[in-house]
Amino acid sequence: MIIRKYKDDDHDALVQLWSQVFPNDPPHNDPRSVIAAKRAVDDLIFVVVDDNNIIGACMAGYDGHRGWLYSVAVQEHNRRQGTGAALVKHAVNTLRELGCIKINLQIRAGNEAVADFYRSLGFIAEERISMGILLQPPPGHDESE
Repeated sequence: MIIRKYKDDDHDALVQLWSQVFPNDPPHNDPRSVIAAKRAVDDLIFVVVDDNNIIGACMAGYDGHRGWLYSVAVQEHNRRQGTGAALVKHAVNTLRELGCIKINLQIRAGNEAVADFYRSLGFIAEERISMGILLQPPPGHDESE
């Protein structure tokens, strides 16, 4: 098992992984547009490769103060083997090396198995209200870019 940064050749396999692991994501989380948008900002997408197959992936974000983990995913048949833990630790260490002192993530309410996974890695539930707004693309913006 190797954990490394995403390469352009990984595109189709990563789209497939995220589509399988997050089948009910809303359209604005379409992996093709997420990958393109993230690559336009930085290269903090990590993949786990085993036998030349992508079996896990996540995105990390860092704003100079806080870090975030997004779209942490492991193929179902590769779970409970340490893959997810190794992936999260790799992302955390990368953010730490960038100067990050706090990392956040969000999981869907009621997903206790995933909450327990993150607790096992030292994450704690914080008393926060998560809010968001979905912005419409600016006029003339091509969604396929």
